Parts: sequence; C-alpha cells; structure tokens
Amino acid sequence: MKKSNFVALVMGTISGVFFSLGMCMAMLPDWNAFRPGVIMGCVGILMALITVAVWRKMEHKDPIKITGKAVLTAMVSIIGTLGLGVGMCMTMVWSHTVAGIVIGLVGIVVLLMLIPICKGVK
Repeated sequence: MKKSNFVALVMGTISGVFFSLGMCMAMLPDWNAFRPGVIMGCVGILMALITVAVWRKMEHKDPIKITGKAVLTAMVSIIGTLGLGVGMCMTMVWSHTVAGIVIGLVGIVVLLMLIPICKGVK
C-alpha cells in the first residue's frame, strides 16, 4: 500500500467517525446533544475535505476543477444521502416505518443515479 493511500485511509476513517458520531449525537433525542453533534458532524465534513486535498497533493494531482458536472454530482449525492438518512431516522428513531422506508428507497434511487452521471451510459 502506498503511503498516500494509507494516509487517506486513516484520515478518511477519522473523519467518518467524527461525522457519524456527530450525526448520532444530533439525531438521538435521548442524548440531548444536538448542537455539539452538529459541530462534530461539521468537523467530520471538514476533515473529509482536508483528506481529499492531502491525498491529491501526495499523489501530485492537480486541484479539483469545479465544473457543471462536478456540481451536479455533488448535489445529487447530497440529496440522495439526505433522503436515505432521513428515511432511516424516520424508521428507526421516529417510528414512521412505512414513510421512512419509502423515503429511504427514494434516496437509494437518487444515489443510483450517480452511476450514469459519473460513468455515463454507453
């Protein structure tokens, strides 16, 4: 394993842990930690962005260029992830099982739309 991949693996794991723990803190009302959870989730997102920048620097790649396709890909991934997450919360936390499953499935379908957006249809 190359050093750049190992560094990205470690930094990505740490950022994922911060983000997921922050979201658990924010979404579980029993913990009474909404504001610290949002802060910790934002720290996880910031660390993920730093991870991408560090990995690209270690691989001697050019910075990411912001194009229309990149913005579309980011928007579709954010919408799909939020849909899947809201569906999971509705099912597991708020006891709205049927609506949560439907919204979660819509989120999965939106995430599946990323395949033709990123790879194209041939």
